[in-house]
Amino acid sequence: MSDALKALNNLRTLRVQARDIEVAVLNEMLEKFAVVVAERREEAAADNAAQREKEEKLALYKEMLRNDGIDINELAQLNQAETKPKARRAPRPAKYKFIDENGQEKFWTGQGRTPSPIKSAIDAGGSLDDFLI
Repeated sequence: MSDALKALNNLRTLRVQARDIEVAVLNEMLEKFAVVVAERREEAAADNAAQREKEEKLALYKEMLRNDGIDINELAQLNQAETKPKARRAPRPAKYKFIDENGQEKFWTGQGRTPSPIKSAIDAGGSLDDFLI
């Protein structure tokens, strides 16, 4: 919660800050705040109604399955059988070789973030071709 919202939630802080504000401005702020609260209540009511509707549909479908003699677990297993495992791509071969800050030889495929030793060498006027394997 931001500091401004914490101040709105604290009656003592509100009283102190409201002393310097005219009553007309406070009334305007109150009207705007009431609009925001009404909008949030409508959103919450719509979310609750959608959730209730979803639960009712699920109960209806569950009853339909039960009447047809189908177990929910069988239905779930059917869905699992249809999904195929995602094929993994083979790792890319390294294209570049460099020495890191610890003096160890490292390799880079050329994809992703440029390693800092290669980046600093390129910034100093070098070429990426200097690191080719």
